Amino acid sequence: MCTLLWATGCTRQESADGPPSSTTVAEPDASDKDASAPSETSVSASSDEDAPSVEPGSDTETPAQSSQEKLSSEVTLGDPSLTLGIPGEGPLSTDEIKNWLATEGVHDTLDITLPQGLDQAAQSITGIEENPLTRAKIELGRQLYFDPRLSSDSTISCATCHDPDQGYTARTQFGVGIAGQQGDRNSPVAYNRILSGPQFWDGRAESLEEQAKGPIANPIEMGNEHAVAVETIANIEGYDLQFDAIFGEDSVNIDNIAAAIASFERVIVTGPSPYDYHAAITPFLALEEDDLEEMKMDDPDLYERYEILKAATAANPMSESAVRGQELFFSEKANCTACHAGANFTDEKYHNLGVGMEAEEPDQGRAVVTGEDKDIGAFKTPTVRNVSFSAPYMHDGSQKTLEEVVEWYAKGGHPNPHLSEKIKKLDLTDQDKADLVAFMEALTGPFPEVETGRLPE
Repeated sequence: MCTLLWATGCTRQESADGPPSSTTVAEPDASDKDASAPSETSVSASSDEDAPSVEPGSDTETPAQSSQEKLSSEVTLGDPSLTLGIPGEGPLSTDEIKNWLATEGVHDTLDITLPQGLDQAAQSITGIEENPLTRAKIELGRQLYFDPRLSSDSTISCATCHDPDQGYTARTQFGVGIAGQQGDRNSPVAYNRILSGPQFWDGRAESLEEQAKGPIANPIEMGNEHAVAVETIANIEGYDLQFDAIFGEDSVNIDNIAAAIASFERVIVTGPSPYDYHAAITPFLALEEDDLEEMKMDDPDLYERYEILKAATAANPMSESAVRGQELFFSEKANCTACHAGANFTDEKYHNLGVGMEAEEPDQGRAVVTGEDKDIGAFKTPTVRNVSFSAPYMHDGSQKTLEEVVEWYAKGGHPNPHLSEKIKKLDLTDQDKADLVAFMEALTGPFPEVETGRLPE
């Protein structure tokens, strides 16, 4: 068993064909401060005493350890107990669902903490006051997220275009829906959405709940009608039981379907990356040996955190190239933080980079929503966290690699009347460009392990 917990250590696991996942978590200290660069002026201690630690396949790997044990309402997002589903194998039986719904604590509103790295954006959390998170609602949302029965031909689920094994996106240039139909935009990532208000590349959905309704009725994506999707779900006993327990009797409707899916999406977050460990250990590095000995005597909890961080940093190192890239990323020379700012590395705003503007009829982007000329060709800034898994890039999937993305910015985008004033030609060497890519790759952290197959019969 890995003994260093997710918020402070060694749980980064990466396979050759998918993004890293995490199976252990601890509660880090949360801060209401949002920053675009690491702080070097403060160090805080955290405790691991109440953190769950489980291994895949073990007897303890269950969201509800037993029907008699109350589940904690205090949880750090990324905790696999939120995403591993109702324990067992094969389709979910009604008895399993009834036992799950009777488990003490599954209906309690969760008191959530963001994992290390994202914790500085705690004040940016959205949607949970209007749609409180509970374990039961998250689990219902998990089932719906992976259920193709929401589509008209039972072939397309949310996960088709936002696949955990593909970094919660799809590695195709455009989204592909029913009957192989192709959309006209790249699939945006579905993680760290708890920190985002408006959704889609153009921000046309004001919330995750509104976003979740869109693809179901989109003729290219799921090709269904809301009323038909609702009827399909209502006629599945396992779903009907859960909606009754969570939302009340006769509550299977499109709004509650969307609320459940949004709840699941809000708990999909990126865990700490090599950059986050590097940033957290940095304040300690200025201390002399005598200072560390004094800390060990006067503040053993803080010293323990230092030891854990030191081991975590060693297990998840940043290369020299990535360290140089970090300095560039936060500098005026590269100007990356003009848009990719804050703990989630996005300003959540819309910018015209010139992408696709050479076309005869370019995508109008945000202007379709606002009707304003200034928004023509402007698209929402994506997060750079785990960006190494979300290729191809840009709203039209036109750039296949991070190297191509850096080259695009270096040349100053594509000239057009609506080009953002933040986009200017950059004086970058080949080494600078390689270092920026290395830093973006160092922003890779684990996703929570998720059950994708267990759905109601």
